[in-house]
Amino acid sequence: MEAIVYKVDTDEMAGRFTRMESQVPKVEGHDLLVKIQAISVNPVDYKVRQRISTPEDGSKVLGWDAAGIVESVGDRVSLFKPGDRVFYAGDITRNGSYASHQLVDEYIVGLMPESLDFAAAAALPLTSITAWEALFDRIKINPDVDAGKQILIIGGAGGVGSIS
Repeated sequence: MEAIVYKVDTDEMAGRFTRMESQVPKVEGHDLLVKIQAISVNPVDYKVRQRISTPEDGSKVLGWDAAGIVESVGDRVSLFKPGDRVFYAGDITRNGSYASHQLVDEYIVGLMPESLDFAAAAALPLTSITAWEALFDRIKINPDVDAGKQILIIGGAGGVGSIS
């Protein structure tokens, strides 16, 4: 497997991205092994990178928004099968999507809409989840009651604003 890893150099105490080859991870439990087709970069990537400040912090494969094809599934997976086209915002406690393959829990993955290509699907996860939470969890919009109403989002620039 090929990945782009962020690590802090011991001699320079400065971080850098570097290419790394490793074994393709093995699936277990509810994991899907996804062959990455497209990724997007979000502010969370930068924030996680900032926390890697010493060689002792280790190295990290960043990136969490991705779209790809399921290659294999763990023994407890029930929602997906090999060959499914999927998209997701991964788990920041695990290795990210700046790689050829990624392990991701089936419960945070969705089937990719057929109307989207991989690049468009990879651009959606984090921004659309954030917009959904703002509109339906925080503001409590009810589609049945609020149909036909409009909302103005102040400061709605960027990815989340464009989705809302």
